[in-house]
Amino acid sequence: MFTGIIEELGTVQKLDALKDSARLTIEAHVVLQGSKIGDSIAVNGVCLTVTELKEQSFSVDIMYETLRKTNLQELKNKSQVNLERALQLQTRLGGHLVSGHVDGTGKISSIQKIGIASVYEIQTTENITDYLLPKGSVAIDGISLTLVEVRDTSFTVSLIPHTFAHTTLGIKGIGSTVNLETDMIGKYVAKFLQREKSSGKSDITLDFLTKHGFIE
Repeated sequence: MFTGIIEELGTVQKLDALKDSARLTIEAHVVLQGSKIGDSIAVNGVCLTVTELKEQSFSVDIMYETLRKTNLQELKNKSQVNLERALQLQTRLGGHLVSGHVDGTGKISSIQKIGIASVYEIQTTENITDYLLPKGSVAIDGISLTLVEVRDTSFTVSLIPHTFAHTTLGIKGIGSTVNLETDMIGKYVAKFLQREKSSGKSDITLDFLTKHGFIE
């Protein structure tokens, strides 16, 4: 489990493309502290298991399913990636609950500067936006961000200067692919409502949840 608060930018040292899989080696510093083989590190929001540790780098194996559903397949030598170690029980939860299991991808369709903020519009699909709501949370390349507007197939988020300067969004441009993970609690609520609706036995509706402050 992660918080979506990026600890550092890592640099891809090597990407070995294998048949239906890949092995990735990343130069890092902060996330190596206290890490050991078998631990989880989120790379651009993707939960991966450390298989090798060196003084200034770590390696992970990437399965075909992960390559197919994320932007890790686009990485090259010298690419920068967002890194975050799995949270500990005593860690401050500064972002929101992020599992590192990416739901899909989107593309940056516009970037607008408004005051100190950088407003990004992300184009995606309805199976992603169905789980988003204004002022809710979304993880973009593993970064916990608050949603501003949600449309049928796109949404916007606003970055403070710190996030712009210390994550990959600051170096990505229009047309770049980003990994998306919607809010875990929202997915469970939606699943529950679908099941209850199909059974025809529940009085819990979206109106009920809105009235009692569960959703906006």
